[in-house]
Amino acid sequence: MALIECVPNFSEGRDRAKVDAIVESMRVDGVYLLDREMDADHNRCVLTIAGDREPVMEAAIRGVCRAAELIDLTQHQGAHPRLGAADVVPFIPIEGVTLADCVAMSRHVGEQIVQRCGVPVYFYEAAALRPERTNLEDVRRGQFEGIREECRTNEARRPDLGGPQLHPTAGAVIVGARKFLVAFNVYLNTADVEIAKKIGKAVRFSSGGLRYVKGMGVSVRGMAQVSMNLTDFEQTPIARVFEYVKREAARYGVQPVSSEIVGLIPKRALEDAAEWFLQIEHFEPTMILENRMAAVMGGKVAPGGPSAGLRAGVEPFIEQLAAPTAAPGGGSASAATAAMAAALGSMVAGMSRGKKAYLQHERPLSEAIARLEALRAELKAAIDEDAEAFKAIMQTHRAQREGKGSLEQVHEATRHAIEVPLRVAEQADEIRGILRSLAPITNPNMASDLVTGEALARAAVQGAIANVEINTESFNDETFRAVFRARAAELRERNR
Repeated sequence: MALIECVPNFSEGRDRAKVDAIVESMRVDGVYLLDREMDADHNRCVLTIAGDREPVMEAAIRGVCRAAELIDLTQHQGAHPRLGAADVVPFIPIEGVTLADCVAMSRHVGEQIVQRCGVPVYFYEAAALRPERTNLEDVRRGQFEGIREECRTNEARRPDLGGPQLHPTAGAVIVGARKFLVAFNVYLNTADVEIAKKIGKAVRFSSGGLRYVKGMGVSVRGMAQVSMNLTDFEQTPIARVFEYVKREAARYGVQPVSSEIVGLIPKRALEDAAEWFLQIEHFEPTMILENRMAAVMGGKVAPGGPSAGLRAGVEPFIEQLAAPTAAPGGGSASAATAAMAAALGSMVAGMSRGKKAYLQHERPLSEAIARLEALRAELKAAIDEDAEAFKAIMQTHRAQREGKGSLEQVHEATRHAIEVPLRVAEQADEIRGILRSLAPITNPNMASDLVTGEALARAAVQGAIANVEINTESFNDETFRAVFRARAAELRERNR
């Protein structure tokens, strides 16, 4: 099961009955409402839902169509910029799904919105069809009124789907895929919104400010507010953003009086903020009682003792390996082993990134984490892919014996069964290199984790190569067999 978060923003923050109706329309089996925020000054509602692919997409489509029925932008006013009744609908990968998967979901949802309720669609962030539409603020610049007029004469401003004109009362919806975003606002002890606008410009990356920060100044409840979106809180922590805003405010003789989170925020982001402001030496997330209990107990005390909770996560796969069946086998085990090596590397790099002692290494640490996360995702997929590749060989051989298949099909199945473990071996070899590069730029107290990761990566290479070699024995193309074996031999030699 995949877990996707969707955070639709609707241009209604004052009429509770309308928001209730939108929420009711989004009730779909398998979809969970995690949070609901209404802001009268912004005149905006933010919902956070989560679930598997199909139900989350259906809930989002229904919410957009219901909003189009209820919200008239020609009568709408608020502090927050908006383009549509349902303004923004982002999909965020949480577990068992990639950003690319969320892009595909965005495209499907966009098509369905146009078909079902006639509201035009713009795509943004990772789902953008044009580079100039990657950033939300660029898509929404001019808001409903300005873009409505531009669409009449400027083809470059017209929607990606639907149109060419905006819906007369519902405008257009901006659909996309992105990483987890933290909506973070800071209130200042002044009513002068021009100061907030200057700070918003200074803090946002597009104007030379902090990376992964979008910011603007607005007036809320008679106070100047710096309204921000943090698009990667791990690389630009929330504490650093607050301190930046505080320093900028001091230039104008004002200071923050409070801050707020709109919607939800990952626990990790608040842990980082606590470490930053409290200056805790050698802080680790496992120092937090609840984190330690979750790690030790796995959510409950299992009969096998404290470690049984963690054991429950890997036990099903281990039992499948132990079953008297040919698949999953050594290839799948090699992929899982390499994925664990990548996970250890991500952990070590993540525990050092952002720490004062390692700030000079933040870029290589961030790059290592990004690459290890990508490799880990591919290797987890390879666990099943290797098993399926072996099953395909058996099926094509059986079909050929029964006169229902051809040698060409056997050949292609065998080729795939060679390519999968060879790719695993190459990825494991890359992971081992990354882990070695982390040793001098991470906490030396975690050296044993890197050593373990290297050992796992080396074992994964050796195991995957063994699968390559045994499968090449039945491969009838001498040229390709020689290429596969030469590459395998090179990897094996490097990982002795």
